[in-house]
Amino acid sequence: MVGRRKYDDGCAVAHALDLVGERWALLVVRELLLGPKRFTDLLSGLPGASPDVLTQRLRELAEVGVVRRRRLAPPAASWVYELTSWGAELEPIVLRLARWGSRSPGMRYDAPLGVDSLVLSLMALFDGTAAAGFGATVGLRLGADEFRLVVADGRLAVSRGEAGSPGTPGQPEAVLDTDVATLLTLLRTDHPLADAVEAGTLRLTGDPAVADRFRRLFPAPEPVPVEQRT
Repeated sequence: MVGRRKYDDGCAVAHALDLVGERWALLVVRELLLGPKRFTDLLSGLPGASPDVLTQRLRELAEVGVVRRRRLAPPAASWVYELTSWGAELEPIVLRLARWGSRSPGMRYDAPLGVDSLVLSLMALFDGTAAAGFGATVGLRLGADEFRLVVADGRLAVSRGEAGSPGTPGQPEAVLDTDVATLLTLLRTDHPLADAVEAGTLRLTGDPAVADRFRRLFPAPEPVPVEQRT
C-alpha cells in the first residue's frame, strides 16, 4: 500500500479505515459477501468504478488479507476474487452499516440498486419479530442471479445458488422470478402479488401465501427523528 495516506493513529477504528476506508474498498467487500466473483462481475456491480481503480482496490485488499484471488477448477478455469475468512467477518459490520444508513432522511430509494445490494438489504432489514412463528425456504431469481432464502427461528439465511422448484422434497415453498424494480415495489408497498403476475413482471411458483408473508419481513426502518440529528 505504498503511497496511500494513512491516519497514523493508534486507534483500531483508524487502522480499520486504513484497511478498508479507501473509496470503493468496502463496496468491493459488499460485492463479495455472497460469494466469489470474476473481475468483470465485480466491475458490473460497481459501475462507477473504473477498471484501473477496481484493480488497485483489489490489490490493496489482497495485500492486507481481506481478499484473495483463486482459480476455479475446470471446466470453468477462470480467476475469481473472494473474501478471506477474516474478510468475511466484515459481513455483520456491512449489514449494520446498511441498516444505519437506511435510517438517513437523505437515503435515495429511487437510485439504482444492484442485485447483490438488494439481497444484502434484505439481510440488513430482516425483522425477526415479524417472522415469529413463520418458517419457509423461498427461492429468488433475478435475471441470471439465483438465491435461496431460509427463514427459521426468527432468522434469515441467504445463499447464492439455484432458486429451486417448489413441489418436491428439499425444494423451496415458493419461488419469485422477477426483476429488481418489481421486487422493490413488492417489498415497499402493498402492491398485490397477483397484479405483478398478471402484468408479467413476476413469475410466482409455489405457495402465494408464503411469498406474501415473506415479502413483509423487511420493513424500512423509521428515519432518524429531527431532534436526534441536532
